Amino acid sequence: MHTLTAVGHRGDPYRFRENTLDSVRSAFARGADAVEVDVRLTRDGVPVLLHDASLARLWRADVLLGTMTAAQLRELTGGGVPTLHDTLLAAGPGRLMLDLPGASGEDVRKVVDVVRECGAGDRTYYCAGPNTMLAVRAADPAAEIALTWTTLSPPRRVLLDAVRPAWLNYRFALVGRELTDALHADGLKVSAWTADTRWAMRGLIAAGVDSITTNRPGLLAEVRARSGR
Repeated sequence: MHTLTAVGHRGDPYRFRENTLDSVRSAFARGADAVEVDVRLTRDGVPVLLHDASLARLWRADVLLGTMTAAQLRELTGGGVPTLHDTLLAAGPGRLMLDLPGASGEDVRKVVDVVRECGAGDRTYYCAGPNTMLAVRAADPAAEIALTWTTLSPPRRVLLDAVRPAWLNYRFALVGRELTDALHADGLKVSAWTADTRWAMRGLIAAGVDSITTNRPGLLAEVRARSGR
C-alpha cells in the first residue's frame, strides 16, 4: 500500500494565521509532509505568501498587494507576510506546494528563480490551472507539477503532454475510486483538496488518493495513522 501525503493548506490555519511562517512550521510539527502556500508578487517583483490580491481579509488593510513594494508590505504587516525566499529557508527539508493564483508568465519565472536560488527544486512543487502550469513547465522543464482540475471530464492528452504533470489536483468532492483507478492507470497521482473532516479524509483514503490537502494537518495525521497509510 502506498503512503498518503498529508499537505497543510496554507500551513496550519486553525492555529496560526494562514500563509505565515508560524503556520507553516506548525503544519510540519503536527505531521504534514508538505505545506501548500499561495505566492503572489509585490509591486517590485518580490514573491511573498498571500492568497488574496488584497490585504483586507487577513491584515485589515484595504490595499492591493500589487500596489506595494516588499519594504512597504513588511512595514504594514510588521513582517507578517513572509517572502517565498524566507519560507523556503524556514521549511528546512519540508516540501512546499506553491499555488500561484493570478500569476503571469513573468511572475512564474520570478517564482521559479527564487526556488532555484534557494536550491529547493527537489522539495518544491507547483499547483494551479492549465495556463499557469504551462508557464511553470516553460520556466522549469524539470518542475514537479500538480495540475489543478475542476471537472470530472479528463484533461485532453495534448494538455497533459505539454504540462507533464505528476499529479492531478481535484476538489475533494469530485474524487472517488473510479477516478483514482483511471488516473493511476495513466501513471498520474491524485491529490485532493480541501478535506477537513474525518469523514471526508476517510472517504478519500478509501478512494485511493495519493495526497490530501487540509486545514487540519494534525487531524489528518491521526486519521492517516489509523488507516495504515
